[in-house]
Amino acid sequence: MIWTPGEPIRLVFGNAELEALCLGPPPSEAPTLVLLHEGLGCVALWRDFPQKLQQATGLGVFAYSRSGYGHSTPTPLPRPLDYMTREAVDVLPLVLDAIGFRHGVLLGHSDGASIATLYLGNVQDHRVRGAILMAPHFFTEGMGLAAIAQAKIAYDSGDLRARLARYHQNVDVAFRGWNDAWLDPGFANWNIEDAIDYLRVPVLAIQGREDQYGTLAQLHSLEQHLYSPYDPLVLDHCRHSPFLDQPEACLAAIADFTTRLWRIEQAPGAPPPHHSS
Repeated sequence: MIWTPGEPIRLVFGNAELEALCLGPPPSEAPTLVLLHEGLGCVALWRDFPQKLQQATGLGVFAYSRSGYGHSTPTPLPRPLDYMTREAVDVLPLVLDAIGFRHGVLLGHSDGASIATLYLGNVQDHRVRGAILMAPHFFTEGMGLAAIAQAKIAYDSGDLRARLARYHQNVDVAFRGWNDAWLDPGFANWNIEDAIDYLRVPVLAIQGREDQYGTLAQLHSLEQHLYSPYDPLVLDHCRHSPFLDQPEACLAAIADFTTRLWRIEQAPGAPPPHHSS
């Protein structure tokens, strides 16, 4: 892949073609922040956050739309109930290798935070030096499932489908792939807390106090299971998308986290970037 900041990029893996965006210096020149979007997200739905993130940190920023989202190729439905694990183990390694990832941080929002956790819990990749988990979920909660059920009503009989269709080329695939999986009775016992036990990098977790899809029990679980340095940030007047509801607070926390991380990286005796999987 040729790193062309600000220009649309296409990544091809077999029959799958993923849209992507890169900003700032390439992986050969600076650490990279890899953005993993939410269950209804895509490159465009990060809005201007990637640009602001690049400016605030000075790092390279890379975002892509998973299969079935944005202008990436569609994916077969129904999605398997372990779709986040499959994305973490089967697809994300290919993406990181394709962009020439050398060292950096995974920044995941919602489903993306779960995928980041599952990647670090299942793949030994020493290139990843930290994780930023925004509105993460590690297990299902009744209130979250109720909100997802309300989203189905808004999609079927409200204006949610029309609003999402502005961003997703295959809007029914994007919505149903997420919504049908979460509302499947078999998904009620979904739990990935065991993956947290294997995280060995510093973690910044950000959650809105008014998050409609998850309670602070998610962050409490992270704190209980995590063995590495942990910075929690709970934001008032903030729902499920902290980077939209409280962008300045998010940017400040991320810039501080990455600055401290790379200061440690550059300390005398720090190991050079390497990779094993």
